[in-house]
Amino acid sequence: MRTTAFVSVVALGLGFIASPLAAQTPFTSDDMLRIEDLSDAIFTADGNAVTYVLTGPGDGDAFQSDLWQARWDGSGAAPLFPTLDRDESSPAWSADGRVLAFLRSGAEGEATQLWVSEGGAPPRKVSDLAAGVSRFTLAPDGRSAVAVSEVGANISATPPAIPAPIVITRFAAREDYRGWVDDRRTHLFRIEIASGTATQITTGGFDADLPAFSPDGTQIAYVSRECDPVGRLRCSDVYVMPASGGAARRISTFAGEDADPGLEGGGPQWSTDGTRLVWLRSGPPEETWYNPLQLVVADLATGREIMPAQIDRWFYHPRFTADGRHILALVEGDRDTWLARIDPATDRVEYLTRGQRFAYGFAQSPDGSRIAVLDGDAMTPTALRTVEAAPRTLSPHNAWVATRQLAATRDVSFMSDGVEIHGMLLLPPGQEDARGLPMIVRLHGGPVYQFSHEFMADWQVFAARGYAVLGINPRGSSGRGAAFAQAQMARWGGPDAADISAGISWAIASGIADPARIGVGGWSYGGILSNYMIASDPRVAAAVSGAGMANFLGGFGVDQYGRDYVLELGKPWENLDRWLEISYPFYRAGQITAPTLYMCAEEDWNVPCEGSLAMYQALLSNEVPTQLVVYPGQNHGLSVPSYLKDRIERSLGWYDRYLRGIGGE
Repeated sequence: MRTTAFVSVVALGLGFIASPLAAQTPFTSDDMLRIEDLSDAIFTADGNAVTYVLTGPGDGDAFQSDLWQARWDGSGAAPLFPTLDRDESSPAWSADGRVLAFLRSGAEGEATQLWVSEGGAPPRKVSDLAAGVSRFTLAPDGRSAVAVSEVGANISATPPAIPAPIVITRFAAREDYRGWVDDRRTHLFRIEIASGTATQITTGGFDADLPAFSPDGTQIAYVSRECDPVGRLRCSDVYVMPASGGAARRISTFAGEDADPGLEGGGPQWSTDGTRLVWLRSGPPEETWYNPLQLVVADLATGREIMPAQIDRWFYHPRFTADGRHILALVEGDRDTWLARIDPATDRVEYLTRGQRFAYGFAQSPDGSRIAVLDGDAMTPTALRTVEAAPRTLSPHNAWVATRQLAATRDVSFMSDGVEIHGMLLLPPGQEDARGLPMIVRLHGGPVYQFSHEFMADWQVFAARGYAVLGINPRGSSGRGAAFAQAQMARWGGPDAADISAGISWAIASGIADPARIGVGGWSYGGILSNYMIASDPRVAAAVSGAGMANFLGGFGVDQYGRDYVLELGKPWENLDRWLEISYPFYRAGQITAPTLYMCAEEDWNVPCEGSLAMYQALLSNEVPTQLVVYPGQNHGLSVPSYLKDRIERSLGWYDRYLRGIGGE
């Protein structure tokens, strides 16, 4: 384990995380693509090893995901079933350790299906569902699984040469990674492991998702959107049904979203004795995503619900401990996410990890005696670590990062409209005492998200090129409770833009940044906020807006958030002034002078290219330097390595040209 040193930098009043002194080689965009990511950690049945998914460089211009396994005693880690052209994910073990089930992608044009390895034998494909499998739960005895798959009139293993017309009846007409939303619904299928026989066990004009087998294998907990088949509300409910199918019983009582299927790791989880469920509950529907996710525990016999440890912070991935007395969950605080143990009887929260760290997954051995966490910090990518008095790193990946010269991460804070705002600053390696640097202000997505103490590969690339990098968590960010997040609700481009401007003022007043060389940039809401910044702060000399939007009035119904916009902003024809105000970068485009590079993904229905195209043409009409870059065939999250490299290199080229006078036509 690498220890973290904390040094006080008195001159600037900043917290400082030291960079390894032995590092020699600058961190590059090629290095960014070498980082291997870990996910989906789960203990083997005997508790002596942890199975996980490793995603890294693959064959050709692609990433590859394979199952790995690390021994708890630290004796090593190795891939289980390495492939060159298939991705693996979501490992699950039977209670006796005989069956390992997982998802494996198909060959070109084929869907992802369920595979199993029995008794250590080579894996075999079990499912053959036309739409493939998106999630599954394995029965404790390993003899069956319940999988999630799409059904609909237009789903076929052999699509017709001329597709049928697409008929839309739901509020959101398109979804990212899914395309047009026709009659397709996600439903549950029981799959027999021995024969591969699949039987649909939920039906109807609604979506069912996130199944979980009870410990005795007789019941399935799952999440249904039966409460809102049209998709105009924010609601979902937890149900329980016999594992073989049949009548389902609604367990949750909330009118909003219980165990929202769109949230990773928030689905229902059973206590070991099968008497209770735990899941995550969103806030009131009208507060959309601005309210911290909270724990819910339901007693199945009495129907009684409790919401333990309401600490005004976001919870993720709740799981009962093996003895059923506590709940393990990730808790997101200010720039850090830690693993915690919660006592539902007393509301006591005990943090099992601490310090300037970011965790996003964990695993517990079946007997509860061992816990492993997936976490990292600003200087080290995520690794699989033991949760012990003296934590050990079990995974061998990304050791080469220690040979790179990394920029140090400093915590910063400043005041904006009487509110203390937090962020992080990177200075170019070897230039920690430099002043008057060109500065790139990174703007995060969300809007309810935050920059944390995690390894930010793109920030390291910018810093290695000679830029100060400032990441700010403005009002609207997560990690600091509901009130801080809701301060920006229905006021996009208001408090958050003011906070970014205050951060720029702080950096200039501190002598760090050259006031004539300020750049901003981000993706998703970060791209949206980039548009707000170029329209509100004339000090911005260059911007990169990725997957952004500005004319929300003209974009109504174009992306997948129409329901949320109406809840937060009201209907455009009933609240026109509000819609026009949040669209001010487009309607005040004549005030923009900052050269701005626009980027988008061709098949992104989260924030479609229409948003970038409108601003690109607005700036071009006013003869402000601009370009539009479209990444073919990509969704909201770029997945092609060469496109990821192009995005950062093209951004650097733009900043170099307009902040440093380097390059250009």
